[in-house]
Amino acid sequence: MYLFHKMENYEVYQGKQWSYLNIWLILCLFPRTCVSKPSKPNFLLILADDLGIGDVGCYGNDTVRTPNIDGLAKDGVRLTQHIAAAAVCTPSRAAFLTGRYPIRSGMASSTQRQVLFWNGVSGGLPPNETTFARILYQQGYSTALVGKWHMGVNCKTRHDHCHHPLNHGFDYFYGMPFTLVNECQGTDDPELAKSLQETYWFHTQMIILAVFTLVIGKLANLFPVKWKIIICLAICGLLHFISWFSSYGFTKYWNCILMRNHDITEQPMNLQKTTSNMLKEAITFIERNKHRPFLLFVSLLHVHTPLITTEKFQGRSSHGLYGDNVEEMDWMVGRLLDVIDKEDLKNTTFVYFASDHGGFLEAHRGNSQLGGWNGIYKGGKGMGGWEGGIRVPGIVRWPGVLPAGRVIDEPTSLMDIYPTLVQLAGGAVPQDRVMDGHTLLPLLLGTEQHSRHEFLFHYCGVFLHAVRWHQKDSGTVWKAHYATPVFQPEASGACFRRGICPCFGDGVTHHDPPLLFNLSQDPSEANPLSADTEPLFDTVTRRIRRAVEEHRKTLTPVPQQLSPYNNRWKPWLQPCCGTFPFCWCHEENNKE
Repeated sequence: MYLFHKMENYEVYQGKQWSYLNIWLILCLFPRTCVSKPSKPNFLLILADDLGIGDVGCYGNDTVRTPNIDGLAKDGVRLTQHIAAAAVCTPSRAAFLTGRYPIRSGMASSTQRQVLFWNGVSGGLPPNETTFARILYQQGYSTALVGKWHMGVNCKTRHDHCHHPLNHGFDYFYGMPFTLVNECQGTDDPELAKSLQETYWFHTQMIILAVFTLVIGKLANLFPVKWKIIICLAICGLLHFISWFSSYGFTKYWNCILMRNHDITEQPMNLQKTTSNMLKEAITFIERNKHRPFLLFVSLLHVHTPLITTEKFQGRSSHGLYGDNVEEMDWMVGRLLDVIDKEDLKNTTFVYFASDHGGFLEAHRGNSQLGGWNGIYKGGKGMGGWEGGIRVPGIVRWPGVLPAGRVIDEPTSLMDIYPTLVQLAGGAVPQDRVMDGHTLLPLLLGTEQHSRHEFLFHYCGVFLHAVRWHQKDSGTVWKAHYATPVFQPEASGACFRRGICPCFGDGVTHHDPPLLFNLSQDPSEANPLSADTEPLFDTVTRRIRRAVEEHRKTLTPVPQQLSPYNNRWKPWLQPCCGTFPFCWCHEENNKE
């Protein structure tokens, strides 16, 4: 450490942006971590979907086999307090890509729909947000996204693709613009439809009744009304009817599609070949770009329901279809690492593995559990600030630079990947907006012992549910819950009757004073503290309350991308590979 105290003139130590050359020079002060040449590293980012932290062997699971992920941790650095910025897909991934809380980009919801609900909506990651892919592309990187996007597609027309990955810094995309849902598999347990069918049908009936009344009144001269108004109302009724009908039979065609760059290649997608197709695309990209710096973001469809699992892995685990899917995911990770080794890229590739949030406790079919296990942590997907929904696996490997086998028990965030990648690529983090991520490099290298995060704010949609305070002088991590979901049944630990926990309303309990936990001693959040049991209770809650006030001063109003209008299906925005509404194609054999 004394070496770094003598380097105060370095921009690195002063918290400014490092150039890659500076990083290399500093690393070379340590013989064990010196790299052979100051070339820019490659980046392989692997993000699982709905994977619980307790599902991975190196995080305590001894029944599901994850040898490749465990090996990644053995050769690299394992983060034990790695935190997602949201407990559901869309906002968490927006924060990962931008290094900012989703509320800053408008990717947090004020309604019960916490994620984007269709491909044909106008909401999505705003074009003015700068992703790490865009900065790396500007630094000369070849950038690709293979897998799930779920950040929107179009804004005003079917082909404007304003939210598309290629409009956010990726120069190659192959995958799902949406996310897996049960309808993709055609199961009897619809995921999207059940929350929409009654609403659309009720509106359809009301509009039909209104049109019928107006037509009778017009023909009988009971009251004056223009035919133009009646026709417009009838069109609205037709659109609602189409929306209602599509929620039964067309969801598979509207949402379950594959794209290559701007072109739809499968509508609906063939789930039997999706895993092999995506793995093949990722491997081909690495082989094609092995002689130049690349960023490959593999956004896995595993282990989201409906748990598409190839026949080779079905029945292999001791935890049913979910365990099979986890083991297949681990095999995919192994294949990606194998090609990195085969192409002699291991020592020049920064590999990162994580999940977008915790396991989905409410996912089940009959008596079969289809969701993940979040270990000792309370709660899961969609549950605001409970640890089970936001504490995720986080593993980083860079042989020859990062020490093997290091375990870091400090608060870190998925948002930290943004400034870390930008630093290593020689770019600059945007200065015209508030950034919430902090570089992980000093922590990973061991040149700093404590996380740069003092506070982390845990949102459920636009509603602040909890705050984490890393009290650096004592090393204690406190957490205050201002709102928690109401479990149904009460002792179940999940919202089984609702399907997923809400962020507000009668499904939430507000706490004043907040529920306070000492995560350093009680990571399971089993024993809330009080002024009677914790002498520092008032001091801690006051400090956290002041931090919330300061944080809120940094928030500025932005368009809400998940508003009822932006998150409503619009036929004119629906991606379609044919003539709408006849949208179906299977062009995987006609690749460019």
